[in-house]
Amino acid sequence: MYFTYVLIALLLLLVAYAGVEETMRLIYYVELNIKYAYVKVRMYFMEKKLRKQLVEATSEINWEKKNDR
Repeated sequence: MYFTYVLIALLLLLVAYAGVEETMRLIYYVELNIKYAYVKVRMYFMEKKLRKQLVEATSEINWEKKNDR
């Protein structure tokens, strides 16, 4: 409950200090950083998955080359 009051007070102070336009820019900047962090986490797991698939494919190709001789 206190978090809500602190958040509202912070927003009011930001609007009073910097104005509405700059406060909205700051909120948009924070939102973009959160979205970017989410994308980075998804990219990390995608990288792990692709590396695993690449290792499996490479070992399969090496096994086929070895058995073709």
